[in-house]
Formats: sequence, C-alpha cells, structure tokens
Amino acid sequence: MKRDSDMRIAVYPGSFDPITNGHLSILRRGLEIFDEVVVAVATNPQKQCLFTIEERLDMIRQVTAGMEGVRVDTFEGLLVDYVVRQGSNVILRGLRALSDFDYEFQLALINRKLNRNVQSVFLMTDYKWLYVSSTIIKEAASLGGDVNALVPDVVRDKLAEKYPALRRRLEANARH
Repeated sequence: MKRDSDMRIAVYPGSFDPITNGHLSILRRGLEIFDEVVVAVATNPQKQCLFTIEERLDMIRQVTAGMEGVRVDTFEGLLVDYVVRQGSNVILRGLRALSDFDYEFQLALINRKLNRNVQSVFLMTDYKWLYVSSTIIKEAASLGGDVNALVPDVVRDKLAEKYPALRRRLEANARH
C-alpha cells in the first residue's frame, strides 16, 4: 500500500454540466496513470449552467461509484491553488480537437505562470468521443435528440427532467 506522500494525484477540473461518456473515458485513462484523480467541479458564477453544483456532484458520484481512486469535489478560486491543496502538482485535461488545444495551451501557460510547480497533462480523447461536448449534448437533449450513447443513464434521466422533448422521446421509446 502506498503512503499518502507516495501517491500520484491528478486534478481533473471542469464544469461537467453534465458529465459525458467522453469525460468518463478521460477519467478512466487518467486512473491508469495516477493513483487518484480528483474530479473537481468548478464553481463559476459567470457561467450559466443547466445543473446546480449539487446536481453535478451527485451525478458524478453516481457514475463513478465503482471506480477506485476517484474523489469528487468542488472548488472556487485559482485552480493551481486548489491543486496544491489536494497534495498534487498535476492538472489532467482532455483534448478533442485543435480548437481545444489552442484554449488548453493558453490555460496551461497561465497556470505555469501562476505556479511553476503545477504541470498540465493532456490526454487525447478516444475517437468515438471526438464530437461530444456537454454543450452539444444539452442542445440535442433540449430538442428531444437521442443522447443514450453519449452520457450515462443517470445523466440522461436528469437531462429528461430538464427537457420535456427528451422526456417525451424516452417515454415513447419505452412504450415500443
């Protein structure tokens, strides 16, 4: 058993509004590299989210319940300060496309400027999740689109509570 001081901990930050199968893919692969991954839901009053912090934390806890080495938390303020408070020096991020890289590169540079000891580690998304984002999923769900293969069941059900068009689709599918 590793001592706490020997554990490799990464912080996987995001809004996770909602968590997707793409997020979970990055998380699973991060657990192959790190002993513990802290899924850190950012509190950002400027960002308009569909789900409350509590709802997002609950969904993440439910879908990661069987995953050893996952801790779910929330934070506000500077990410690099939070990372250090968690006993880590690693920010875990997923990349889908070149546009993600440009944005993430800028974030990594400012984080390095704020704390030179904190490193950003990037994992490329699995090809099947290349087009998946929380924003696209929410838009599809709001129009009654089938998001079954894109999010865990608990997230699909929570989306259906928010979007009547998706709820009607799920009810119609259940009847057939």
